[in-house]
Amino acid sequence: MPERRTVALVTLGCARNEVDSEELAGRLAADGWDLVEDAAEADVAVVNTCGFVEAAKKDSVDALLEANDLKSAARQGEGRTQAVVAVGCMAERYGKELADALPEADGVLGFDDYADISDRLQTILSGGVHAPHVPRDRRKLLPVSPAERQGAAVALPGHGGAGSGGSQAEGAAGTAGAVEAAGAAGAAKVAEAAESAPADLPAGVAPASGPRAPLRRRLGSSPVASVKLASGCDRRCSFCAIPSFRGSFISRRPADVLTETRWLAEQGVREIMLVSENNTSYGKDLGDIRLLETLLPELAAVDGIERVRVSYLQPAEMRPGLIDVLTGTEKVAPYFDLSFQHSAPGVLRAMRRFGDTDRFLGLLEEIRKRAPQAGARSNFIVGFPGESEQDLAELERFLTAARLDAIGVFGYSDEEGTEAAGYAAKVPADEVAERLAYISRLAEELTAQRAEERVGETVRVLVEAVDEEEGPLGRGAHQAPETDGQVRLVYPEADGPDADGGPYAGQGLPAAQPGRGLAAARVGEDVAVGRMVEARVVAAEGVDLIAEPLVAAVTGAVPAPRAGAAGVGVTAVSDASRQVGEEAAR
Repeated sequence: MPERRTVALVTLGCARNEVDSEELAGRLAADGWDLVEDAAEADVAVVNTCGFVEAAKKDSVDALLEANDLKSAARQGEGRTQAVVAVGCMAERYGKELADALPEADGVLGFDDYADISDRLQTILSGGVHAPHVPRDRRKLLPVSPAERQGAAVALPGHGGAGSGGSQAEGAAGTAGAVEAAGAAGAAKVAEAAESAPADLPAGVAPASGPRAPLRRRLGSSPVASVKLASGCDRRCSFCAIPSFRGSFISRRPADVLTETRWLAEQGVREIMLVSENNTSYGKDLGDIRLLETLLPELAAVDGIERVRVSYLQPAEMRPGLIDVLTGTEKVAPYFDLSFQHSAPGVLRAMRRFGDTDRFLGLLEEIRKRAPQAGARSNFIVGFPGESEQDLAELERFLTAARLDAIGVFGYSDEEGTEAAGYAAKVPADEVAERLAYISRLAEELTAQRAEERVGETVRVLVEAVDEEEGPLGRGAHQAPETDGQVRLVYPEADGPDADGGPYAGQGLPAAQPGRGLAAARVGEDVAVGRMVEARVVAAEGVDLIAEPLVAAVTGAVPAPRAGAAGVGVTAVSDASRQVGEEAAR
């Protein structure tokens, strides 16, 4: 029997890339590849690159070079790595240019190669050459009219099927109250897909039959998973190159999103985070711009799902009905990841964006009227061409009044192919660095103050890890993975945290009142990874919170995943790279 082929996936960048890696993993597993965690033990190391900002691109190149070192070691008898392959946004954006500049990579594969990833890797592993693509503007691959995009034959990572937009019709049955799409033709495609779906996919690859959501293999056991809601973007922000290599906006069918969510729940996932370049546009190409408002309650009703979180919201596209659903639906997190970018109107106009300080503050006020404890975060660019000292002061005014839970700050730098790269009135690099340092310090102070305001609140914490030294760690509804801080749960005995010199002795936390504390003996039993714990915030450390669980407020036991469901693989080379990619992409 021939030796099994092995592959490791190294993921950098944002949550959308993590979803893409799990799609690639699913396709490879379905074709007989073994997924391994240690890249040194893989025949092929696949690096899913990020291509948005310089820091992330540098991390991607470094990861490819590190993987190439594994090839050199294998030739010396250490490890087995024979090939290094680049995929992802940087590979798609630069294609042949990247291949020419980085001969250490044995292959550079674009999005059009994902459906045939197994054949591509086998060709490269066998010593063959796969010619890298010449980059093209992917916005031109879809019709200008959003209504005409569904069914277009375009590769859409994370949308499943055979790698084309045509596969979207397989999910056209829709959901109760959602889009009644495709009629008889759509029903025929659904039936055809169900008949052709293989019944013998390896355990852990989603799903084995029925209308096909993306082939997906989990690369970890976290109780949190991202789900792609759409791909691409129709906005034309002058600083952003993403639409040129991710393409125009196209929604996934509601049935596909629900199918994938149900499968993830079966694997032990308790929180899903909906990701795309712009979630507020969901449904506009399906005939209903308010489709997200319909879909969210259905996702929240999926058995086993305890929290649904929506990321990537555009302030200019927010609407009262969406705010109502986000703030008033059980199990939907009142969380607002709003892409403000700046608040000075002149800078926003130069960015090809909309709004100003007072409008943005008004939006936040409307949100907090409905849900006073709602979470809000955003990213900002300083040093944009033409930004004056008055503009910077206006941004400071907004940040001071906004009470954001998390703030990402980036110094402007030119991105090739963008409108802003050709702007005059560039702010000198040293001035950009000074403004970045100043606003970053301000952001750190303001977010720490916001965390302090949460002391005394009751939060629902999803436990994601149990650290030997720090104890259970998780996140509240106002905290997204990777970027927004965390909650540390403390378990004082009835006589108080300082008794018996426990792990939290000397931290100055209040003693538990009788009947409210959770005895340490119950920690391992009741507060495990995947549990949802109701807790009272008793202190803050920067953006992180310290909270004391309440008795009888632990829910969400995690069932064991189905046999073979626990996927393995390398999920990141650099945590810093992931955070940079995640925040910058917002």
